[in-house]
Amino acid sequence: MPGVRRIMISLPENLLEEVDGFASLEKRNRSEFIREAMKLYISERKRKTLREQMKKGYQEMADINLSLAVENYEVEAEVQNFYDTKLAECK
Repeated sequence: MPGVRRIMISLPENLLEEVDGFASLEKRNRSEFIREAMKLYISERKRKTLREQMKKGYQEMADINLSLAVENYEVEAEVQNFYDTKLAECK
């Protein structure tokens, strides 16, 4: 396989037995199984990081929206009073 490097890793015996068991069930060798597990782990970490960034962004936007609502409350109340007054004059 081009672009593949061989590495050495240390695993506890019980984890290696589990890896071998799952690899056997999926008719894969250790390398294929571990390669796929690492890809899935990296993908999940990226997804988790993105979710955390989005959550933070939404929280920041909520703070901004609340701040804008508070700032404009008086102006909106003034406009509503003006509107109500003009509407009452039309009756």
